[in-house]
Amino acid sequence: MLDIYSILKGNSEIWDQFSKKEEYSPIMLDARERFSYSNTIYKDVFNPNVSEYSVQNGFQVEYPDNKRFAVCLTHDIDEIYPPLKHTILSSAYCLKNLNLGELKRQTFWKIKDRRQSPYINFRRIMDLEDKYDAKSSFYFIATEKDPIRFRYNVEDVENELAFISDNGWEVGLHGGYYSYNDLDEILKEKQRIESVLGKNIIGYRNHYLRFKTPDSWELLSKAGFKYDTTFGYTDMVGFRNGMCHPFKPYNRNENKGIAILEIPLVVMDGTLFDVANSFEDAWGCVKQLIDIVEKYNGVITLLWHNNAFNCSFRTNWSNLYEKILKYCYEKGAWMASGEEICEWWNNL
Repeated sequence: MLDIYSILKGNSEIWDQFSKKEEYSPIMLDARERFSYSNTIYKDVFNPNVSEYSVQNGFQVEYPDNKRFAVCLTHDIDEIYPPLKHTILSSAYCLKNLNLGELKRQTFWKIKDRRQSPYINFRRIMDLEDKYDAKSSFYFIATEKDPIRFRYNVEDVENELAFISDNGWEVGLHGGYYSYNDLDEILKEKQRIESVLGKNIIGYRNHYLRFKTPDSWELLSKAGFKYDTTFGYTDMVGFRNGMCHPFKPYNRNENKGIAILEIPLVVMDGTLFDVANSFEDAWGCVKQLIDIVEKYNGVITLLWHNNAFNCSFRTNWSNLYEKILKYCYEKGAWMASGEEICEWWNNL
């Protein structure tokens, strides 16, 4: 593969966008100290102009079995037990639709067995993806600190982690809200989940997409992660630095590359349904992004939380996920986990 830095440095405007010069001295951050779409000067995030420039200047990518493009499927496991608000909303939805069977399942799982929680649904998600010859990554929380409430102990789903990994899907770390800029905490969480899983992990995404350019990449590299997939906006879908390909980040402060692969996040479920007015609008938005990524032989990364499945008031979210899988399958995309994408990319 051609040296992407050499290509992009030939155009100063493209280089500044790729390396996110504007994020080194941000004028404003949001309430969670994130750089948001509302503050970027690059508003046309449906245009992967940095990737386009790269391709026009000789950058080429090949995928397994000569696939034209890839889809990186990911799931952040924010919850394994529905919070009270979700239970109330699901119950109200079930009552409205006179679905008493689902009402019972959403409400009384605690009485039977906490392992019957509707959000311990990883096998259902895997079955759905397997139907379309796809695999994905599941990022689990391994911290006790959270700005809203305690989430869960990852030890409670030790058997589920083993099942995911043993069947060829990926287990990664969903870094804690307070640890994104703390190497010791990142290492502590990584060691905890590796202890539960019984093997090393290589993939990471931070909770709430908290991220600081370029510091977060440097910390994750030092912690031994091979790839990150946090780099996306919480208030917009699209290409944050004009790239629809994975890339090795560049540290402008030290004038050197960073030893980690970024698989940039393009579409997050909650953000998508925030910016779209309907299911049809959401589908049209994702379809447009998929077609753009295919044009440039890129990788589109999707984030669908596990609480979008087995959730009575979010049926549109899970229905759209299957519609996306079907569309990409019919287009012959390589639908893979972050781990698979990373290993393939690093061997190009």
